[in-house]
Amino acid sequence: MPQLRNLQFPNIAAAVDDARQLLAGGYVRHGNWSLGQICRHLVLVQDLSIDGCPAWMSVFAPLRPLMRWWLLPKLLSGDSPRGIRTAPMFVPPGDLDDAVEVEAFAASVERLLRHPGPYAPHPGFGRLPPEKILEIHAAHASHHLRHLAAQVETA
Repeated sequence: MPQLRNLQFPNIAAAVDDARQLLAGGYVRHGNWSLGQICRHLVLVQDLSIDGCPAWMSVFAPLRPLMRWWLLPKLLSGDSPRGIRTAPMFVPPGDLDDAVEVEAFAASVERLLRHPGPYAPHPGFGRLPPEKILEIHAAHASHHLRHLAAQVETA
């Protein structure tokens, strides 16, 4: 199994910078998704912080205290679990243009940062302060973008 990057963004804007660097310099995949697919997934998830979640996601509300206690510290420390299947609505198609999706990700991050608040409750963690929501999105971006490594030129 290839070594994943040890990646922990200090903020969500740093994730955009990383995605743009991977786009500009090329990358090697060490996971299932391309840069474009990762960026689309991140947009689909983080836009829910402003637009709200589908009603069916509230079925998990009783588990939020447990999720805040057990999963949130793991996610924020960079120790998020691998191999957990995401809901089909968050799985990106395979034929995406990396450049288009990186810029869509950048626009989504800009929208998050400019949002006057409050953010919608997180489906897994509930209502959180704005800075915690942004920290969660930065950690989520780290989790996915660590599966891409910068292309190394060989002489």
